[in-house]
Amino acid sequence: MKLILSTSNIMSGGPSVIRRPTFEKSNTELTSSLRANFAANQSSSSNAPTHHSHSLDSTLNGDCTRPSFRDWTAQEGDTLQIPAHAPSPLTEPREAYDITVKLFYLPNIPANRRCIQTREAIDLVLRELGTTSIDLLIVSFPGISFDADDEDSDSEFEQSPSSGPASTEDGETAPEDIETMITSWRTLEGLHEQKIIAKLGVAEFGCQRLSKFLPKTRVRPSVDQINVRDCCVVPKPLILYAKKEGIELLTHNDCTNVLPRGTLREILGAGEKGVGVLSGEGRGEGLKGDVEPQWVVKYTAVVKDRGVVESKGYFAVAELREA
Repeated sequence: MKLILSTSNIMSGGPSVIRRPTFEKSNTELTSSLRANFAANQSSSSNAPTHHSHSLDSTLNGDCTRPSFRDWTAQEGDTLQIPAHAPSPLTEPREAYDITVKLFYLPNIPANRRCIQTREAIDLVLRELGTTSIDLLIVSFPGISFDADDEDSDSEFEQSPSSGPASTEDGETAPEDIETMITSWRTLEGLHEQKIIAKLGVAEFGCQRLSKFLPKTRVRPSVDQINVRDCCVVPKPLILYAKKEGIELLTHNDCTNVLPRGTLREILGAGEKGVGVLSGEGRGEGLKGDVEPQWVVKYTAVVKDRGVVESKGYFAVAELREA
């Protein structure tokens, strides 16, 4: 079963969402926004008439306060929306906005799934915002961590082509080889050629990786988004190289593995910090099986002339496989 998790527009999600600091890391922002959206929908379903069978199931499972997940989610075929979701289209004409999307490919997910995953992620964002195009799409490949102190670190731990996800000695996901990245990039180039995406960008690419990547592209990245961690100094070699190649350097505060499996299991689980979509701990109503995050997408729509973020949110997709 496919699970589609959404935060809705976190800019209009209430004080608990709006008051979070703007410098919050993406993984923290994602999980806290998901929890806030789930709680709001659970609360709404608690105040609405519920199906007798669902209320009875909750009582039998020892939970008299938590509404059944069936009351606030929506299932169509083999896809479950968590929560039931309706798009929130932008209010002004399309040309009034700058729309930026960042797509996180997650560790340990085969790269051959990315063509379908990319199109699915973009379709969800376009449908959510009620538009047909995106100004900038930045893609985050798993296992890459920019090191401002060592530009040569780009070339470490590279895999042989078609070897699939690998791990370093400390258990972290190793960067993919350039050929695997280019295969995924071809899908993005196709969306650019269809004028669905105006500009493409990458994340965490230093000089070494850019020099290997750029010659193999048909549509070159216009943006390189890097995490400079605790400092704000972009290394001079990268500044000079990016200027020479016409690439804009941006900084961010995201992490590569934005939604670990354990975190997702906790959010959806039957424990005190979960929402009861998954069964466990003596509660039998939830879905049974192993949940595996597939990808995460973050979108932001800024009103150009006012510099105001009108819409911001996340979608995450996971697969639930029976144990």
